Amino acid sequence: MSVTPLAAHTSAQPAPAFRGRIGSDARSGHYAVPGRYRLHLSTACPDGLRIAVIHSLLGLDTVCPATFLPAVPDTPEGGHCALRPLYEASAHHYTGPAVAPVLSDDWSGRIVSTHVPDIMRDLARRFGGDRPSPYPCGAESEIEAVERMCAQGIEDAAQRAGSAGGEESERAAALETLLETLGALERWLVGRTYMIRDEITAADVELWVALVQLDTVHRNHLDAGAVQRIAGHPTLWAYARRLAAHPAFGAHLDLDGIARRHHARCQGLEAAGAAVQILDWAAHASDGNGTVAQVNRD
Repeated sequence: MSVTPLAAHTSAQPAPAFRGRIGSDARSGHYAVPGRYRLHLSTACPDGLRIAVIHSLLGLDTVCPATFLPAVPDTPEGGHCALRPLYEASAHHYTGPAVAPVLSDDWSGRIVSTHVPDIMRDLARRFGGDRPSPYPCGAESEIEAVERMCAQGIEDAAQRAGSAGGEESERAAALETLLETLGALERWLVGRTYMIRDEITAADVELWVALVQLDTVHRNHLDAGAVQRIAGHPTLWAYARRLAAHPAFGAHLDLDGIARRHHARCQGLEAAGAAVQILDWAAHASDGNGTVAQVNRD
């Protein structure tokens, strides 16, 4: 089955989104066969980190192998040379950036999907096996609510709060949105181990990755007072630290890669908050053998 991009690429647009899905039988075109599909990820990228954690929670190393890419893209347009053949095989006369993450079909040499929510859900639904599903029955609306909260209340708000080009009033309003979101999450997590169930779900993956980005990327553009207010949510950060010690999470935490990717992409000014680390992530990240993970994808 051929997959066409949803939008044509121009120099002013991001790479097109491929939205193929893995189905349950041969009629779907892309149907679930162990070993047929491959992930291409950079765990320095938040989307790549989300997928890598889900992949590890499900134990899919042999069922759907993952190829890990360098933290910093290696082409002038911001893509990866290794992905260029997949993009050129999947979109006629494609000239845009060959970006990750990608789910590809080894049988055809083409891209199935670049849409992160679809990829994570298809991995869980088609290859999850006997492992607890990160998308348990009846939890989809709760997971989607956490996804929106993380995207808008944490990641977007933190980005706007640290924007060098924004008005001071706009930055202050964004910081208040961020703090309100963190406060709501702090209150919700009191007495809980995980976000919405008694076991890890995709909601925990979303929140954990958002907190990693907040402390390793966004705080670099906030003032020290703002970072100290962000740090003032002990239940939330204890939760983040606890998940970092889980092998499916901590083994993929490429702190050096995140820093290099950020410095390669960021054009904003560093602020005093860069010196105020909230968590010592490296001290808590486990590789699954009780030791600190040393991730180097390059």
